[in-house]
Amino acid sequence: MKQVLLSSLFFLSIFQSCVPAKKYNELVEREKNCTEELAKYKASSMDNEGKYKDYEARYETGKKEIASLKKDTSSMGEQLRLLQTNLNRLTQENAALDLKLNSVRKTGEKATANLQADLEAKNLELQRKQLELQTLEDELKTKQRLLSEREARVNELEEAIKRKDEAQNALRARVASALSGFENKGLSVIQKNGKIYVSLEAKLLFASGSTAVEPEGKKALIELAKVLQSEKDLEIIVEGHTDTDKFNSATSPKNNWELSVLRSTSVVEILLGNSKMDPKQLMAAGRGEFLPADTKDKAKNRRIEIIISPNLNDLFDIISK
Repeated sequence: MKQVLLSSLFFLSIFQSCVPAKKYNELVEREKNCTEELAKYKASSMDNEGKYKDYEARYETGKKEIASLKKDTSSMGEQLRLLQTNLNRLTQENAALDLKLNSVRKTGEKATANLQADLEAKNLELQRKQLELQTLEDELKTKQRLLSEREARVNELEEAIKRKDEAQNALRARVASALSGFENKGLSVIQKNGKIYVSLEAKLLFASGSTAVEPEGKKALIELAKVLQSEKDLEIIVEGHTDTDKFNSATSPKNNWELSVLRSTSVVEILLGNSKMDPKQLMAAGRGEFLPADTKDKAKNRRIEIIISPNLNDLFDIISK
């Protein structure tokens, strides 16, 4: 290991003396641009994650409101049936009083007046019940309308989510199929948190300390670019990762941060240079050694991760209606 380090320092010192000042300044400017672009896309990523969580919260709220509306509808249906029963009973009692009034009309004015008062009270009660019944019927119709609207919105959201999931599953299958020949060479494709992660170990892409992509790694990136170039509704982040071994140099790359950024930029250039991908969909980022995949295996930490995220704008549009 000591001999390798000495050799690396020897060649690094030679490389430093050979790199023109103009090239170094270009690399410094390139690093600055990458850092600014990273900040912009990181903010965009955090914003989209916030929107996605907000969408999930509204979706759960919608489902709870639908359950409440269904419960209210059932309860109001019971009240409606009870009122209808009471209305029928009052109607029958009213008819019976009419008959009784006619039968006792000749028994005297007092009895007639009492029956008349009783009948008027029953009529008022009947009118009140009818009004209450009409109010409940109107409220029930409103609840049913709201329930239908909420169910339609939830169904629309569920259908949009289903389409997104199906499209993402199909894309993952195409990506895995295109890269199947590299699975035993340090490449993996997984799907988690609604995103597709294509992880390529550094040994497949770069020589030690280099930012130039090796031929075998370039083949894998070109195959991936062929799959992604037809997907216009994606956001793609290319993240560079290093191990914890210190990488200090007076020339570029000077440290692990810069090495991870320059490597991710090299990958982005190959993806764009060998496909019709829209540069607006891509972001190059460097995380240095600060997000290890395996704390016990440095080789796994030296990697490039290509994170493919769906565009959720159509879901947000549905929620905001």
